[in-house]
Amino acid sequence: MAMHFIFSDEVVLLFDFWSVHSPAGVALSVLVVLLLAVLYEGIKVGKARLLHQALTSLSISTSQQLIEDTDQNSSSSDSPQVSRTRLRWFLCHFGQSLLHVAQVVIGYFMMLAVMSYNTWIFFGVVLGSGVGYYLAYPLLSMT
Repeated sequence: MAMHFIFSDEVVLLFDFWSVHSPAGVALSVLVVLLLAVLYEGIKVGKARLLHQALTSLSISTSQQLIEDTDQNSSSSDSPQVSRTRLRWFLCHFGQSLLHVAQVVIGYFMMLAVMSYNTWIFFGVVLGSGVGYYLAYPLLSMT
């Protein structure tokens, strides 16, 4: 295995069964890696939006809870509103954890694909990352 970047139509990516020996196979592999990079960027934006959504909804519900507690002078610390807030926070945190795991796995797959030292695959990862950033990051400002 060469330890420098080469232009080749033969490459083994990630697993032994993903062995490519033709220009069409390399083109298809580049497309798959490009889509993985776009998905990686989309997951990054999804995590950020989920965090923003969770913090916004929790801050509103928490401030409403404080107003209601002040108005009612209740001494109960575990009201149904608090338990719903905790459940919502747990679900948001669980969702973010799953997205984080998916992001890490896809990131390592892309790293290993680049470590095949095939220049076409490297270009696919770089181009996919750029396209993913271009498509996904405007969604952050739509909150």
